[in-house]
Amino acid sequence: MSLIKIDNLKKHYKVLNRREGLGGAFKDLFSGNYRTVKAVDDISLSIDSGEMVAFLGPNGAGKSTAIKMMVGALKPTSGDIIVDGFEPFKDRKDYVQNIGVVLGQRPLLWWDIPVIESFKILKKIYRVNDADYQRNIDLYHSITNLDGILNMPVRNLSLGQRSLCNILAVFLHNPKVIFLDEPTIGLDVAIKLKMRELIKALNKTYNTTVILTSHDVGDVESLCDRISLIDKGHILFDDSIENFHKYFNDKRTIRVKVDADSIDSSSAGEQGLLSSYAKSLESKINQTLRLENGVKTSLSPDGWLDVSFSEDETDVMSVLNCIMAEASVSDVKLNDTNMEELMRRSYESFSPS
Repeated sequence: MSLIKIDNLKKHYKVLNRREGLGGAFKDLFSGNYRTVKAVDDISLSIDSGEMVAFLGPNGAGKSTAIKMMVGALKPTSGDIIVDGFEPFKDRKDYVQNIGVVLGQRPLLWWDIPVIESFKILKKIYRVNDADYQRNIDLYHSITNLDGILNMPVRNLSLGQRSLCNILAVFLHNPKVIFLDEPTIGLDVAIKLKMRELIKALNKTYNTTVILTSHDVGDVESLCDRISLIDKGHILFDDSIENFHKYFNDKRTIRVKVDADSIDSSSAGEQGLLSSYAKSLESKINQTLRLENGVKTSLSPDGWLDVSFSEDETDVMSVLNCIMAEASVSDVKLNDTNMEELMRRSYESFSPS
């Protein structure tokens, strides 16, 4: 059964079309010209307990508005949100006892007192019993090194240490759902890795549902199994990361190191020989495989031949066999398109041309 159920959710705003100048501002006082901005426009989602979902989209896509409605900070224009049996805005007082929210580097802890004292205050606020509290503190010690941190005032911690403690604080009351908005922004690589490991460990231990919004593709790949892509208030893609790769990664590239001595050619120089071979190889593969869009070959500066093709038309082995039939190959690499490039393609594919 779904922990989060969203049906036909909408959030529309009336925005004044302001006129320029003092005269325009005066006219706006008496004859306002309004337009409707559809920040979130008819989205539906279903998220199960324990899932880690990346809620992604370009700036202005409607992510923040949707998240604010999920946490109960905004009232929807229409549609339904049910999270663990609660309507977030209507049942806000009881609902917030069962969620956690981390907004970037905004502190969840009290600035002038030690971290452990902040944890104790949160224990009282969320009415965590002594046994559960101690079990969580012991778990935190087993997952990450807290020696010397818990008894330090929050103001004396580094940015990475504060971020780490924010994550621990948000899990302290065993919430059913946690919303993480750019949790690793501004952190160095080592701290980012530690943060991701911590979130994964806590998710596994508590079976907590995690909704992540981030522009850091490393966070998405490391933490989430599913992507919901939103733009202009609409859900454009909602599926596994594996299917996201398949959907937007329509090109594969084989890199081959060819022994120049094995190529029968009168071209002068190894570089010229390989460049000439790249062009003839492209023609031969296209003639052999008879592909609609064909393969594209190029010679990279490091002397490798790059052969790009669509997996919808052929497979890796067919292309590789054609290459090896023409010359001696000393090394092969299969390049996968990185997640950052896939995100760029996804945003461009849904944008108006």
